[in-house]
Amino acid sequence: MGKVVLVGAGPGDPGLLTIKGKEYIEKADVIIYDRLIPKEILLYAKDGCELIYAGKEDRHHTLPQNEINDLLYRKALERSLVVRLKGGDPFVFGRGGEEALFLMERGINVQVVPGVSSCIAVPSYAGIPITHRGLSKGFHVVRAHIPEEIDFKGMTDPMITYVFLMGLSHINEIMDGLINAGRDPFTPVAVISEGTTNEQKKYIGCLKDMGELAEKERIVSPAIIVVGDVVTLSNEICGSD
Repeated sequence: MGKVVLVGAGPGDPGLLTIKGKEYIEKADVIIYDRLIPKEILLYAKDGCELIYAGKEDRHHTLPQNEINDLLYRKALERSLVVRLKGGDPFVFGRGGEEALFLMERGINVQVVPGVSSCIAVPSYAGIPITHRGLSKGFHVVRAHIPEEIDFKGMTDPMITYVFLMGLSHINEIMDGLINAGRDPFTPVAVISEGTTNEQKKYIGCLKDMGELAEKERIVSPAIIVVGDVVTLSNEICGSD
């Protein structure tokens, strides 16, 4: 019986992979990887390593989650080291907790290697500090693919930065939800597309016009939405190249 290691690959720039994550990828007998994994990272796999794609995108899953769980279990019975390679961090909306519990309940040894989450790295690459003295005392990260489940009334503190993941296709509902909850329509908003990659693009607006801007500019996913006064610093602080 082998071991499964959940490895966070980071948000897109292959240089943000951790040293420990790279070491496990190099040793793996099997790598089961997600859609947003930088393909350069897979080049670290040793000869003979079995590479299995298990990517997910909106309304289209290569494998349902229950089948991914079963696949991890089967491979752990067959091979010594299985790496489950996930974008960002395995435990930040990556369903890594579900996979870990499923395997541990069946006697599989599980280890987690944290990764750099897009909720922090992408704003940083765009020159937006997620917290900043006098502008933001904290941040709130929201999985936004189902707007009806978002508690917009709990997002009225102007001193909190709000980061919405997986919400681009619902950006109008998100902007309207915040305004209807009492947020100033002129609250700064940034949408960052394909963050930390060579294709990164940043769009700046406010709550009342960002939905229209997103449609006009045909912003593509993956993208994150950042709401708060820290967005005003994006033209003053250089990001990363």
